[in-house]
Amino acid sequence: MVERHAVGPHHERALAPNSWNRLESEMRDLMGRFFAPIETGLGFGERFSPSVNLVETDDSLEVSVELPGIKPDDVDVEIKNNALWISGVKKSESEEKGKAYHRIERHHGEFQRVIPLPTEIDEEKVDATYRDGVLRIEIGKSDQVKPRRIHVKT
Repeated sequence: MVERHAVGPHHERALAPNSWNRLESEMRDLMGRFFAPIETGLGFGERFSPSVNLVETDDSLEVSVELPGIKPDDVDVEIKNNALWISGVKKSESEEKGKAYHRIERHHGEFQRVIPLPTEIDEEKVDATYRDGVLRIEIGKSDQVKPRRIHVKT
């Protein structure tokens, strides 16, 4: 897994404590793709892996996960070890007898994404919604890390 956006140098220090979590997540993803079961019918090492966006605001982290064709009951969401764990199953469509399939590119099977969280969170302030194939999770930041404006007296 490669970060798809650049993070400015002013964020590097804030992200440093989670560097090991991020490395562990990327290694787990890489090893999972490399050793994916051949019986899935996918190319070597290919498997379904949903795309994820993680956005930080002053008060929260906003995560959106593309899960087209997956029912909400087939998805598990957990927060542990300062990371968001999203796992589930994308069920395959059954092949109909009497049809010759020339190309099957739609991935299916079990998936898991582990997204290291870049800041301390309040685990009591988590809300998840699913609509139009997109899972949206809003995670409140811990009050200790929220920015606080300080009035300068004259």
